[in-house]
Amino acid sequence: MAGSGAPRVIAIDGPAGSGKSTVARAVADRLGLHYLDTGAMYRGVAYAVLRAGIDPTDAGPVADVARNVTLAVTRSHCMVDGEDASTAIRGPEVTGAVSAVAANPEVRLEMVARQRAWVLERGGGVMEGRDIGSVVFPDAELKVYLTASPEVRARRRAAEDPGVNVDSVAADIRRRDEADSSRDASPLVAADGARVMDTSELTVDGAVDAIVEMFR
Repeated sequence: MAGSGAPRVIAIDGPAGSGKSTVARAVADRLGLHYLDTGAMYRGVAYAVLRAGIDPTDAGPVADVARNVTLAVTRSHCMVDGEDASTAIRGPEVTGAVSAVAANPEVRLEMVARQRAWVLERGGGVMEGRDIGSVVFPDAELKVYLTASPEVRARRRAAEDPGVNVDSVAADIRRRDEADSSRDASPLVAADGARVMDTSELTVDGAVDAIVEMFR
C-alpha cells in the first residue's frame, strides 16, 4: 500500500492484445484517475526515429532521438514534435520498429523518467504498458498483469482492423511476445506482487470490476 501522500498508481502490464488499453481506460474513468498509455510513448519515439531515417537498431542515434523528442500523449492523440502521429504510430512501419526501439536501454531510461514525472505532476494515475509494475513503479498501490491466449489476442486485434488477417496478427503477436520477454532492458514479466488476470474469457466490464474491487 502506498504511503500517506504518495501518488496513487495502478500499474497494468501485459502483452499486446491482452486488453490493457481498454481495461485501463475504463478503470481510470471508474475511479476518476488520470490515464497513460506508455506504449504510445515508445511508438512515438519509433515514429520519430523512422521519420529521421535512422535504423531502429542503431542504438546511439535512436537514444538521441528519445532524449530530444517532444512527446504529448493523451487518451486519443500522440503528438510527436508537434505533429499528430496518432494514426501513424499504429501503422505497420512503426509496429515493425517499436520492439527494437523499446529494447534500447537508453530509450527506456528516458521514457521511465518521463513516466515518473507524469505521475508526480498528477499525483497518481492508471498506467499501462509492459514494465510499469516491474520497473517504473514497483511500489505501485496495485499491480495487475493482464494476459490472454495468443489466439484471443489476435482476434481482438483483427476486430479493431477488419482489413488484417488473423493468422498474420497472431504471428506478429508471438514475435512481439518473444522480443519483449527476452530483451535485456525491462523485459515483459509479471511484476513481484502483481495480480495475474487472464482476460481470455472475461468481458471488459468483468475485468474492470475486478480491478476496481482490488484497488478499493
